[in-house]
Amino acid sequence: MSAAFSARILLLMLAVSSPLCCTVAHEAEPDTVHAIEGVTVVGRKGRDIIPGERLSGERLKGLNTVSVADALRFFSGMQVKDYGGVGGIKTVNIRSMGSQHLGIYYDGVELGNAQNGQVDLGQYSMDNVGEVTVYNGQRSGIFQTASDFGSAGTVYIATRRPWFDSGETDHFRAKVKYGASDMLRVSGVWEHRFSERVTSSVTAGVLTSSGKYKFRYRRKNYDGSTAYDTTAVRENGDVQAVRAEANIYGQIRGGSWGAKLYTYHSTRGIPGAIVNNVWRRGERQGDSNTFLQGWWQRNMSDKYSMRILAKLASYRTHYVNRDTTTQMVDNRYRQEEFYLSTSHMAEICRGWNVSACYDMRWSHLWSDMSPCYYPTRLHNLFSVATSADLRWVKLQGSILLNIVDDKLKDGPDQSLLTRWTPAVFVACYPFGTPAFSLRAYAKRSFRMPTFNDLYYADMGNSALRPETATQYNIGVLYERQYRGGMLQSMRLQADAYRNYIDDKITAYPKGQQFRWTMMNLGKVRITGTDISADATLRLPAGIAMTTRLQYTYQDARDVTNRNDSYYNDQIAYIPYHSGSLMLGMKWCRWSANYSFIYTGLRYSQQENILYNRLQPWYTSDLNIMRTLTLGKTLMRVTLEINNLFSQDYDVILNYPMPKRNCAISLDIDM
Repeated sequence: MSAAFSARILLLMLAVSSPLCCTVAHEAEPDTVHAIEGVTVVGRKGRDIIPGERLSGERLKGLNTVSVADALRFFSGMQVKDYGGVGGIKTVNIRSMGSQHLGIYYDGVELGNAQNGQVDLGQYSMDNVGEVTVYNGQRSGIFQTASDFGSAGTVYIATRRPWFDSGETDHFRAKVKYGASDMLRVSGVWEHRFSERVTSSVTAGVLTSSGKYKFRYRRKNYDGSTAYDTTAVRENGDVQAVRAEANIYGQIRGGSWGAKLYTYHSTRGIPGAIVNNVWRRGERQGDSNTFLQGWWQRNMSDKYSMRILAKLASYRTHYVNRDTTTQMVDNRYRQEEFYLSTSHMAEICRGWNVSACYDMRWSHLWSDMSPCYYPTRLHNLFSVATSADLRWVKLQGSILLNIVDDKLKDGPDQSLLTRWTPAVFVACYPFGTPAFSLRAYAKRSFRMPTFNDLYYADMGNSALRPETATQYNIGVLYERQYRGGMLQSMRLQADAYRNYIDDKITAYPKGQQFRWTMMNLGKVRITGTDISADATLRLPAGIAMTTRLQYTYQDARDVTNRNDSYYNDQIAYIPYHSGSLMLGMKWCRWSANYSFIYTGLRYSQQENILYNRLQPWYTSDLNIMRTLTLGKTLMRVTLEINNLFSQDYDVILNYPMPKRNCAISLDIDM
């Protein structure tokens, strides 16, 4: 995690006048942090060319979120696939381009899954997260890893950095939460200051839940008559998970360093789809994920800075299917990953910077499946970037070289793959004020086929080509802080974009046995608009109020083959209209937060016919908090009501979501 991110987290935690106020910080290079009697002050030059959307501090606490995936539902252009329940798998994609085109970074290092390209964000708790930031295209700063330049969009998850008043050496935080589905979450955080320059945090959590909840199941026949209409209880959705994380942060002359050890272990049932009156499945999955990562960064001179990142990871999965109506399965998978990155940035002259970065990622997959090719992938990335600040115009350009080399232990030799992907960004301030800006970018990126796409038994296709994404975006931003009066701050942002996906990888039935194989068959054209607005108000009687509204329109069409019955149809599970609303109010020691999510009309299959149409759904969540103090101990009691109006809905067809459910939690800070 960069020094800029660390300083922003501390600033957002300390400098807001009300815990509900959300101050938007912007990244620039370089940042300077000065500590004055326990207050952190951040000095910055310039603004982001393409500003990111952020949720941090009290705004994050005000959401009824359990995992990172829950928080991402409130960002423009994001689609979250939620398979239901506390332990259900949760994946996310941005602007309809697929989850493999989205880079997810945890404290500056990318989370990966070479096996299937899916990162289950349900495994990452919000208990110690200080900020979540989403960028379309890429982050504006050029002092970053080469991998940062490679994704069509990026999500940055930043853990909360320890902060201490003068004379303090330890902080303790604990949280207990109990709710529907017999859900019990217990977590704790210990922050320690070894010296003025070295701090640490250790966090651990336990989650257990039966996963049972009531739902209404309704389906209609082709003629419109009712096929099913019943209320049942979701089964085989139990989860038991343990998570632990240790961080250490240090300051050196002109720089900083840090390290993270993360481990997650879980066993859970997979309730599966409800079809043909089958209400319970025999699938179960166990996960055991551990990684160690570290970073070191220093300004070597006034003109030159460098950063080194490294990560070592092991991911293990045990999948069992004891359903007697299908083929019995008992398979184990193990992935190992090693990642190394070095980044260098130099200032040529005032306002003109250049950077050069190199990343190396080595991945290996082992499985007890038969046959298994035991693939190994070496992915090298080289990037060169430049940025220029010409007073009221900012420019950024980059080019990334990808070199991918796959090796198979018991399979044919694979050819070396190389890809060049350029990007150009521009922002201007036509009225000579930083409050109003126009920006545009064009970017090309690609994603490699996963190990499953290429080498999965009876399904993989080793001749697959990578998917290629081309993005065009124009946007406008107005942002202003006000002194005095009811309105404290306001932020309006709008973007229009066109994306193209070529060589879309899809599963296709082939052969007399109707076995499925992976093929490059798809072309997708995406046209969309994202609009968001934020405001902070100071109402009479000392009431502080924050609002956040976002709306997304997406027209994502399959334009592969004119002879297909679904040519020019909306691709599956992409709604035309979606949006969210957040309202937060604070008065004295009381606070209340309301959030609303809407997902419009969409289709469950490629063909946009009446039978495949999924009705719009919405949910409303509400929480009420009361803060108490006992000496130096701060306590907060929170009552949550999720799906306030008990809406019946599926995010994924035949995976019903819970009806109205409640939870109560107690947070203790010492």
